[in-house]
Amino acid sequence: MCLKHESQIQEAGTLRKVSMELKAVVIGGLSQRVSALVIGESACFTGFLAAQRNGRGTVFHITALD
Repeated sequence: MCLKHESQIQEAGTLRKVSMELKAVVIGGLSQRVSALVIGESACFTGFLAAQRNGRGTVFHITALD
């Protein structure tokens, strides 16, 4: 799956838009809860970052959904 984040933050006295997409995986029983989310719905995920198997890029491994 792919997670997307968008926000605005104050940096050096100016407002800056922040946007990013991150590849993510979820394994086990938690996958049912994650798959029930609606596209565009906000959620808070807990997990860890790891290199992709081919060593190119980063993947967020989801371990909890709050």
